[in-house]
Amino acid sequence: MKTLPADFIKYTQALMGDKLYHQLEQGILEVEPPVSIRLNPFKCKEGEDAEGEPIPWCPATGRYLSARPNFTFDPLLHTGKYYVQEASSMFVDLVIRQLVHHPVMMLDLCAAPGGKSTAVRAALPEGSLLFSNEPMRTRSQILAENIQKFGHPDMIVTNNYPRDYKKSKLQFDVILTDVPCSGEGMFRKDDGAIEEWSLQNVDNCWHLQREIVADIWNCLKPGGILIYSTCTFNAHEDEENIAWICEELGAEPIALQDIEDSWNITGNLLNQENTGNLEASDAISNLKASDIPVYRFLPGKTRGEGIFLAVLRKEGEAESDSKKKENKKEKKRKDKKGNKAKAPEIPKGWLKEEDSFTSITQEDAKENALYAIPSTWKDTYETAKQNLKVMHAGIKLATSKGKDWIPDQSLALSIALNPETFPQVELSYEDAIRYLRKEAVNLPADTPKGYVLVTYHNIPLGWEKNIGNRANNLYPQEWKIKSTHVPEEQRLIK
Repeated sequence: MKTLPADFIKYTQALMGDKLYHQLEQGILEVEPPVSIRLNPFKCKEGEDAEGEPIPWCPATGRYLSARPNFTFDPLLHTGKYYVQEASSMFVDLVIRQLVHHPVMMLDLCAAPGGKSTAVRAALPEGSLLFSNEPMRTRSQILAENIQKFGHPDMIVTNNYPRDYKKSKLQFDVILTDVPCSGEGMFRKDDGAIEEWSLQNVDNCWHLQREIVADIWNCLKPGGILIYSTCTFNAHEDEENIAWICEELGAEPIALQDIEDSWNITGNLLNQENTGNLEASDAISNLKASDIPVYRFLPGKTRGEGIFLAVLRKEGEAESDSKKKENKKEKKRKDKKGNKAKAPEIPKGWLKEEDSFTSITQEDAKENALYAIPSTWKDTYETAKQNLKVMHAGIKLATSKGKDWIPDQSLALSIALNPETFPQVELSYEDAIRYLRKEAVNLPADTPKGYVLVTYHNIPLGWEKNIGNRANNLYPQEWKIKSTHVPEEQRLIK
């Protein structure tokens, strides 16, 4: 039986009042977490849906499931057709769709493992570019994997700290800061979060969160939008930090529209009568934290895990569309002046709309790798490459071996892939699992020699090289299913 920390109980009960606190406590200790997924709209056919109940703040793609499948053994997960994400985190879909109506450049600053990044990219207008960043190296590798499975080419994955972005001089229209926190919203799912919690950790976190926002603030354009979120409940890391951002950095809170009462989202907790004895941070003076619109998801009340979110706008005027067009023209002029040695051309027929992509090469894991990036943001990529640790950008097409180009897993999973260029073999469920374990898979006798695209439910899964008497499995070693368990067939999405 879980036991919540005494200091957490004392503070949270004072903050929320008895009724709301006991609802939260019951949700953490007694209620099973809901199971939810989010469909990848770029890999679903028009009109295609999944079993399950729509998530009200993400109705187009978010689904509650009635039971938890063994996701690892669903090949459709590995194709990137859906992402396993808890429902509360999908609230960013609503934020983006309400506030972003033209192509933008956006940064997800603390993005691993990639749930919010893929949700954001699905909601952004086409023509947008999303930087997806993770400071921790091992987590950034997981992030890069999930971004490649998602398959959208207008994404760049980096492994940097906020101060690195500050030095890069890159400017963003929207920045999502899902900042490290004390993790109170994870108590239901993770017993370790309870064990690690302390008042000292809360104190450390709200200081760190302010440092992160201050470091990245100059990268947000005037008039730009900052989305601040945590997975914790206390006001120090939530309302008080938002008030500090408003007062110290000159941000203006934004109230979201069309929030239904039935969603059971909790507003500002400092606006409750019973919180009069709580002390606010010393940084709060002219602006009261209680005046700020915020959105808090509480287990036991909302059907999801615990998160907090607020939206802020930076002072100043946003850049007009006409000014953006002028800047793009100027950048094109600069590109023409500074031509570098050309990378090998993108192999003919590999990509849809291949004329809209530019090829680049880079040393990747001691291999010479060929990438394709949308030409519209080539200059932005060059700036990023000079100043940041780029883990992935656009589409990794292939790695060279002698005169041969070996097609990459990123290409197989990209929505820009032209599958008709390659021989294709549809795998059964059993063979798909063997493939994902990087085991040998027998191809039909009439399969042409060379690189073969293997599919599951007609969605690309990866590559095999057919050499006649056998086929080499090219699935990435680091991505393979390690379990030897033999599951029954699962079809989560129909």
